[in-house]
Amino acid sequence: IGKLENLIAKKRNIKQGAMQQLLTGKKRLPGFSGKWEVKKLGEIGSFSKGQGIRKDQSQSGELSCIRYGELYTRHSNYVKQYYSFISKEVAATAKKLTVGDILFAGSGETKEEIGKCAAFIDNIDAYAGGDIVIFSPHGANSLFLGYLLNSPIAVEQKASKGQGDAVVHISASNLKEIQISVPPTVK
Repeated sequence: IGKLENLIAKKRNIKQGAMQQLLTGKKRLPGFSGKWEVKKLGEIGSFSKGQGIRKDQSQSGELSCIRYGELYTRHSNYVKQYYSFISKEVAATAKKLTVGDILFAGSGETKEEIGKCAAFIDNIDAYAGGDIVIFSPHGANSLFLGYLLNSPIAVEQKASKGQGDAVVHISASNLKEIQISVPPTVK
């Protein structure tokens, strides 16, 4: 069991290293070329904010919604499944998502976890609860950004911009300053 656990850890580290190299442009897949540029998030998209969906409303109907705590506990890099559902009445006052939006948790317990995000890639009606910062990229691949913005390079920057001690917050104005390397297709 110990040897198997060591092998799993080794493979996980190899995967993480390969992803890091691909996400930063240090390693290229065949057929991809061009110099990557360093850009701030504010240069490649716009920000908005989710609107309050109380916990007692999160099972009130059939429309999918994402609450900020689910970004920590249920979603990794992109939204694969929905766990909360609101009524049409609640949706009328909530923030509707657009395919390609990146959802950031606006608050958390530690600076290291602040701003965990997931890409919304489904073409369905879905809504964002409060304390979610929504990034709408212009011309960028959202799935790529979902992975990149959870990589160590972005996590370190988000941690440095988190504010607070008992509860850490990060705002759209702080997220706009996050610098990432992007391939030439992102304008």
